[in-house]
Amino acid sequence: MTPADPIAAARAWAAQDPDEVTRAQLEAMLARVDAGDPDARAELASRFSGRLQFGTAGLRGELGAGPLRMNRVLVGQAAAGLASYLLGREETPSVVIGYDGRRNSEVFARDTAELMAGAGVRAILLPRMLPTPVLAFAVRELDTSAGVMVTASHNPAADNGYKVYLGGLDHGSQIVPPADAEIQTEIARVAEGSVAELPRSEGYEVADDAVIDAYVRRTAEIAAPRHPLKFVYSAMHGVGWETARRVFEAAGFGEPIAVAAQRDPDPDFPTVDFPNPEEPGAMDLAFQTAAETGADLVIANDPDADRVAVGVPDGAGGWRRLSGNEIGWLLGWRAARRLQESGAEHGTLACSLVSSPALGVVATAFRLDFVETLTGFKWISRVGDLAYGYEEALGYLVDPVKVRDKDGISAAVEVLSMFSELAAEGRSFADHEAAFAERFGAFASGQISIRVSDLARIPEIMSRLRAEHPREIGGIRVERIDDFSDGFGPFPPSDILRIHLADGSRVIVRPSGTEPKLKCYLDAHSSEGTAAERQAAADAALATLDTGMRELLG
Repeated sequence: MTPADPIAAARAWAAQDPDEVTRAQLEAMLARVDAGDPDARAELASRFSGRLQFGTAGLRGELGAGPLRMNRVLVGQAAAGLASYLLGREETPSVVIGYDGRRNSEVFARDTAELMAGAGVRAILLPRMLPTPVLAFAVRELDTSAGVMVTASHNPAADNGYKVYLGGLDHGSQIVPPADAEIQTEIARVAEGSVAELPRSEGYEVADDAVIDAYVRRTAEIAAPRHPLKFVYSAMHGVGWETARRVFEAAGFGEPIAVAAQRDPDPDFPTVDFPNPEEPGAMDLAFQTAAETGADLVIANDPDADRVAVGVPDGAGGWRRLSGNEIGWLLGWRAARRLQESGAEHGTLACSLVSSPALGVVATAFRLDFVETLTGFKWISRVGDLAYGYEEALGYLVDPVKVRDKDGISAAVEVLSMFSELAAEGRSFADHEAAFAERFGAFASGQISIRVSDLARIPEIMSRLRAEHPREIGGIRVERIDDFSDGFGPFPPSDILRIHLADGSRVIVRPSGTEPKLKCYLDAHSSEGTAAERQAAADAALATLDTGMRELLG
C-alpha cells in the first residue's frame, strides 16, 4: 500500500474503519472505480495522496474517509501516536480530553479516551461539550501531561480538528516543534498497522463539574465592573453560551441578551455562511438584536469560544465590529496600565508579527518588553514573563497565569470591564479611542483574504511576488521586502513576505495556517496633528494600501 496506489490504500482503510458512514463512502467510491468511473478514481487520489499533518492548530480538515480527511481512523491513529509519544516522555502520563458541538466531536473524543486508556495513559474526558479555553485550563488545573481538544474552531461546518496541548514544562501550551514532528512520527508508525487492532479500554475517567466551576470562578475574578451594561452575546451556534453566561453573572455583569437563533450548539451553523465573527454578515443577527434591545455593545464568541469579537454603535444608527487589532491594542494598553499601577518592575507584551505595530509602541511607552512571534497562539503563549498577548484574528490572552492559550471568554470579561469603566467615568468609546491616538498615534489595520478552491493558487501567488518584487503599492514606494522563506532574524523559515513602504506603512502576505486562504495584512500609522487628523491620515493610507494590493494580486 503506497500513496501511488490509492485503490489498495482505500481498500485497506475501509477494512479498518469503525465508522459506518465513512466506510460506506469508500465502498461506494471503490465500486465506481471498479465500474470504470474516472471521477471516482480522482476522488480517491485526492483523499489518499498524503496525510493531514500537525500544523498551526494541530490536525484540521474536512470530515470524510481517507488520510487527508478527518475521520475515526485518522483520529485513532493520532490518539495512539500521541499516547506512544507521552509514554516515551514519562512513566505515568495523563491526558485530559475535551470536545465541542461539531459533527463527530464527541465520537472522536471518546475514541481518544478509549485508545489512551488502552495504551496505559490515564485519560480524563470532560463531562460534556465545552469551550476550548476550559480544556486549556484543565491541562494546568488537573496537572496532566497533555490535553486534546476536538474542534475546528471557526472553520466551515464540514470540518473538524484535533488540537494538542502539553503540560509539565510546556505549561499547557499548544505543541510546537520538535514535539509536533515527533508526534507525527509516532502517528506514522501506528498508521502502518490497523486501528482495529489497537487496544481500547473504557477505563477512562469522566471529570466532574469541579474543573468547570474553577474555570468560571478564576475567570470572573479578573472582572472590574463599575457601571451596569446592557450587552448582547452570540455563541455563533457553538459551545460558549453556558460557560460564558455563568462567567458574566459571577463577574457581576449580569446575564447577557442572547442572540436566540445562535445560542445553542448546532453543527450546521444555519444562520451564517461561515461560523467566524470576522466574516462579513456573521454578526448581523447580533447587531439586529442589539438595535432592537438598545444594547450598549455586542460580544460574540466563535464556535469553540477561544476568540471574541466586539461590536459597537457606529454613530450613524448602525453597528460596526471592532477589528482584532483595535481590541488588541486597547486591551494591551489596559494590561500595561495595570502593570504600572501594581508597581510591577517588568512584564512582556506580545503579539504575532502580522498584528498591528501599535502594541510595540504601547510597550515602549510603559518601558515593558515587547515580543513579536510567528502566527499562532502556540508561540505567543510561550513568551517569557508574559503579561498579555494577542493576535489580530480575534485571539487574546489576558490572564496567562490561568490559561496558556487564547481565551474568548476571559477576553470578553476584560472588554466588559473596559466599557464598564468608561461608562462610570462618563466617557464614550470614541473618547477612549481618541485618547489612545493622542498618546500613541493613530493606527489603522486591514486585511485582504483570498479564499481559493484550488490550493495550488496560493504558492503560485507567493512565487510570483518573490520573483517580481513590487516597486510600489498604490503609488507608495516599496523600500524593502523581508522574505522569511530562509528564516529572518529570530524567525525560522516561513512562507511569509513583509513589505515596508516609504510612508512607514507595512504589508505582510502569507498563506493561512487553518483555512484555504491567502492573507494580506495591512498596517498604517500617523502621529501628526490632532487625534482626529491622525486617524484620518492613517485611514487614508490604509485605503491606498488596500486598493494597491488588490490590484497587485489581481
